[in-house]
Amino acid sequence: QVQLVESGGGLVQAGGSLRLSCAASGLAFSDYAMGWFRQAPGKEREFVAAIIKSGSSAYYADPVKGRFTISRDNAKNQVYLQMNSLKPEDTAVYFCNARYGSLPWGQGTQVTVSS
Repeated sequence: QVQLVESGGGLVQAGGSLRLSCAASGLAFSDYAMGWFRQAPGKEREFVAAIIKSGSSAYYADPVKGRFTISRDNAKNQVYLQMNSLKPEDTAVYFCNARYGSLPWGQGTQVTVSS
């Protein structure tokens, strides 16, 4: 049974930083490109960042380029999202999943950025 558990969210002031973690179980983690997604209130879930299986390349949505960094540890079955220079518009529930969202979604972790 595939399970994705996100953690690390919280309340932070604009300009602050957070590091999100996602623990994956029930799958061959290193076989999957992984991604982070977010959903703000009243909006569709959107792509944030992705990282290939080996971890050697990553891709970012334009709004987060230069501020967020995705990484992974295949030995620990975890993927991370370092978020710096946070803005109020980054407020959302953040989810991890396979690159195109093919796995069961977890509950996500709430990130709230105050102005």
